Order: sequence, then C-alpha cells, then structure tokens
Amino acid sequence: MDLAAEVTRRARRVPVWVIYVLGLAPMGWLFWLGLTGGLGPEPIKALEHRYGLIALQLLVAGLAITPLCRIARVNLMRFRRAVGLLAFAYVTAHLLVWLLLDLRSLSLIWQDLVKRPYVTIGMAGFACLVPLALTSNDRSVRALGPRWRRLHRLTYVAVPLGAVHFVMLVKGWQWEPLAYLAAILGLLALRLRLVRSAFQQA
Repeated sequence: MDLAAEVTRRARRVPVWVIYVLGLAPMGWLFWLGLTGGLGPEPIKALEHRYGLIALQLLVAGLAITPLCRIARVNLMRFRRAVGLLAFAYVTAHLLVWLLLDLRSLSLIWQDLVKRPYVTIGMAGFACLVPLALTSNDRSVRALGPRWRRLHRLTYVAVPLGAVHFVMLVKGWQWEPLAYLAAILGLLALRLRLVRSAFQQA
C-alpha cells in the first residue's frame, strides 16, 4: 500500500471531534501560561501574538487540504471544516485579547483602526471570515446551494489579508511572516491551477 493511501486510511479512523479537542487545547494552555507568568514580561502581547500565529497556521493548513488531496492523494477533506472553525476561533481569541486586555478603550480601538494600516487589514480579514464561520454547517450548505461555494471564496481574500497583517505588524523585514505570505500565495496559485485544469478537462 502506498503512503498516501495509508495516511488517508488512518485519518478516516480519527473522529472529527478529536481535531477540535486537540486544536482548542493550546488556547486554554496559553491563557493559563499568561495568567501564571509563563509568557514572559509582557503576557498580553505574547498571548495576542501566539493566538494570531496559530490562527494563521490553521488558515494555511486549511488552504493546503484540497491541493494535498488532488495532487498527493492524501484525503483529509473531512477535517477541513474543523480546521477552518478552529482558525476562526483563534482569530477571534487574538482579536479579543487585543480589544479587551490590550487596549481596553473604544477610543484607542478607533485610533488604531484609523492610524495603523495593519490593524485595518487585520479587521478586514476578520470581517471576511465571519460569514464563513456562520455558514460552516450543513444547514447553510443546503440553504445557500451554489451560492455557498461562491461565498466561501472569501477564504482566498481573508487568508492573504491575515498574512499581510502579520508582515506589516512586525518591525523590519523578518523571514517568518514573509514565509507565511509566500506559502499562502503559493497555495493560492496552486489552487488556481487546479481550478483551471478542472475547467479544461470538463
């Protein structure tokens, strides 16, 4: 049996709820570390960064599932919804730490939105993710029909915005956020190629 088939076979044995439990575990653990001094001298900033980074990693993972299935023949599609919802949970946690623990002031929030482009871009990405999270259920898929797929193309806007937010957030040109941006652009380009191939074969 080839490796891709073996990985797919083993993945089918994993209940989806396990992905949710494992995915949410770091959220509680990091919050506990922040409360107990385990995140260094600036726990709020560290917690905000960690949540945002995990969110971006999950968004990248979600983008990679379809190409992985179509090119490498490793089928993890049954976990795609869970990965997407976990990403949204971490983006929301990232946002709440910034709003409720970091700024704690409506005037400061507004000032950041207006004066800091990376905040504006981050909020735009979050706004794109909200309707995706709200419609990530079977009832919405049935109710929206073909419109559901069109709506969920917002993923291709939200994920690059998250990467650009990260690039602009850090000081100077650091390799880590640029690597995430490159990976996301590469996955989007790959997805576009797969879509074009599907149309040509139709």
